[in-house]
Amino acid sequence: MDNLLYCQKQLLLLSKAINVGRIIAIDYGKKKTGLAVTDPFQIIANGLDTVPSHTLIEYLEKYFEKEDVEQIVLGYPRQASGEDSESMRYIKPFFNRLKNKFPHIPVEWVDERYTSKIAFQAMIDGGLKKKARQNKNLVDKVSATIILQSYLEQKGNLNL
Repeated sequence: MDNLLYCQKQLLLLSKAINVGRIIAIDYGKKKTGLAVTDPFQIIANGLDTVPSHTLIEYLEKYFEKEDVEQIVLGYPRQASGEDSESMRYIKPFFNRLKNKFPHIPVEWVDERYTSKIAFQAMIDGGLKKKARQNKNLVDKVSATIILQSYLEQKGNLNL
């Protein structure tokens, strides 16, 4: 156990030395938003939290004070045909607020088609009971993780 703790500390020091920041993914919803984040080396995507959308900017401000984040990825809702989803009405203004509030952190769109369905299926495959799968907060967080995994795969950081 001591070796594991030592290795974790060394990895953290190394990540700070080479100045690699985390990537945070946002699955923005009208009421709630799912968040996921990478490890400092941008290898592993993990669910972070689900927060009320009206508190998201404040949440991110606090998170960015604690963690070095070098990239934000935001789920881009599209229909199966590739056209923008109706939810772009409220996501596009959020995207602009995000860019204005955090101009030093690049924001990139990632196609989020089917992420909620994939998240739900992943929870079934993972053996979660029906009651746990009905937890919308969990679905949002898992969806954000899938968005982030997709981004990492496109970027070539993660080979699943």
